[in-house]
Amino acid sequence: MGIYEELVARGLIAQVTNEEEIREMINNGKATFYIGFDPTADSLHVGHFMALCLMKRLQQAGNRPIALIGGGTGHVGDPSGRSDMRSMMTTEVIEHNCACFKKQMERFIEFGEGKALMVNNADWLLKLNYVELLREVGACFSVNNMLRAECYKQRMEKGLSFLEFNYMIMQSYDFYYLFQHYGCNMQFGGNDQWSNMLGGTELIRKKLGKDAHAMTITLLLNSEGKKMGKTASGAVWLDPNKTSPYEFYQYWRNVSDADVLKCIRMLTFLPLEQIDEMDKWEGSQLNKAKEILAYELTSLVHGEEEAKKAETSAKALFGGGSGSSEDIPTTEISEDELTDGAMDIMTILVRTGLCSSKSDARRNIQQGGITVDDVKVSDIGKSYTADELRAGIMVKRGKKNFNKLTLK
Repeated sequence: MGIYEELVARGLIAQVTNEEEIREMINNGKATFYIGFDPTADSLHVGHFMALCLMKRLQQAGNRPIALIGGGTGHVGDPSGRSDMRSMMTTEVIEHNCACFKKQMERFIEFGEGKALMVNNADWLLKLNYVELLREVGACFSVNNMLRAECYKQRMEKGLSFLEFNYMIMQSYDFYYLFQHYGCNMQFGGNDQWSNMLGGTELIRKKLGKDAHAMTITLLLNSEGKKMGKTASGAVWLDPNKTSPYEFYQYWRNVSDADVLKCIRMLTFLPLEQIDEMDKWEGSQLNKAKEILAYELTSLVHGEEEAKKAETSAKALFGGGSGSSEDIPTTEISEDELTDGAMDIMTILVRTGLCSSKSDARRNIQQGGITVDDVKVSDIGKSYTADELRAGIMVKRGKKNFNKLTLK
């Protein structure tokens, strides 16, 4: 089985522009491909996970990845799949986020001479002359075709700014530039990016001739993967300072029964033969599958040692395991955060990140989903004294979300 066939078997490929040629290029290590990442935060999140794993798989098969950081397009914002316009970021924030991305990507992709590249489209997009761009690229795009693109149709009712309307042209120009300067002959992206990606393929052919080899592939669940980055209590980041290895482990340990084997197939590097056997699992065996998924992905992102610690901590909390609970997420507060020598439960839930707001905390308490030291909390006005907090309290939301709160 070639790498292309493996990607298909893992459920990663949804659409392609020329399957036979793409298959030949990927299987023979001839693809120089790019995937774009918009620097909208200072950390990648689990919604980017599939793209990073895909880049790793293809590099191992001899293909060359280009990680394109959207330092230029980040000044505009991508309307794809959005109902509102992104807030503008300063150049300093964008540059900081780009640097954070590279550090995290190095865990997945091998950069260096003749290996993977990281480029920033700010290097060319911010230097473009507007009139020259209109002359060189503008004539290659049909406004009628652009308005039929799904990413724009979704925004038409609420209003589509001219700024956002240019995003397709900018993304298409990226592929055109990478093709000319880096020999990039293939692009990957989610289903929500399909129209923009086709725009880049067509731009290359119109400018450089029909024989120009520019390929397009979309990932089956990349747009769904973006949704993976959000949970009820916030985002699941790859930065351990924003989402601890234990919290990361628990995120994957808590996936639904219906999704666990799909995630194992798409995101882990376990052999397909082993996963095919797991397809027969049901009932309590699915809990074992979730543990495998959580361990494998935590190991990929944070290393094997942190994965083992997270697994041990989870077993200490669930099922009476013998492991240590020292790696459970812990929040330390100071005396000046107390009110009259105490802290109320709603403030505690928000402070620990178990609830996103006080209204969210109120709702969880009223629904009976909050316990402190295994005692259900039903009073939204319940407070804990400095002495209780100094000893440490274990706060729990639902069945599997924990945080230990202590007073310094």
